[in-house]
Amino acid sequence: MPLKGGRAALREIDRWDGGVGWIAYPDERMQRASHALDTDEGVWVVDPVDAPGVDDLLAELGAVAGVVLCLDRHKRDAAAVARRHDVPVSIPEWMDGVASKLDAPVERVGHQLGETDYRVRRVRDASLPPWQEAALYDGETLLVAEAVGTASFFCAGDERLGVHPMLRPIPPRGALGDLTPERILVGHGEGVFDDATAALRDALDGARRRLPAAYAKMVREMVVG
Repeated sequence: MPLKGGRAALREIDRWDGGVGWIAYPDERMQRASHALDTDEGVWVVDPVDAPGVDDLLAELGAVAGVVLCLDRHKRDAAAVARRHDVPVSIPEWMDGVASKLDAPVERVGHQLGETDYRVRRVRDASLPPWQEAALYDGETLLVAEAVGTASFFCAGDERLGVHPMLRPIPPRGALGDLTPERILVGHGEGVFDDATAALRDALDGARRRLPAAYAKMVREMVVG
């Protein structure tokens, strides 16, 4: 099983009445997930990884209003998707690590994603480790690019949602701890749709306590992989 890439074969995940998600390379260990948010102003495509069938999936929801990146190192296939749909790539106004790397027009967003109900929350903006990340939240749906995830290397023990291994010593409680989402979409793995707030609380509260188990699991998977 490759860490990243392999054979593209779009697998739909996370469908709800406000959008859909997909994993472009189901066999990869990173389980990079992408999402399309169905809003009143159109479809917003978040952190997309391209694959045959993506445009058909988006067309089911409607016209693409924009592409948005929520992590400075998640350029993924955002530029290619944006060019195909003749829309810009939107990036938080404070994020400075990715715009110059995109072969597409770029727009900056402030505290709100266009005219949608999604607010842009700053999860992390730090140089050690270098990390600029935003989350999207509309009161029901929380989308987090990297700070938490459900892919195997995020989770320890019986966690349904885990803090990224690099952030376990400093979990993002200030950025995410006050939220009460009904569902959580992540940039790595399938989303959490049952008792999402409880899963988020458990991930944040147990991040440090379960750090040894998480690191041991990560080492085991690297050796086996």
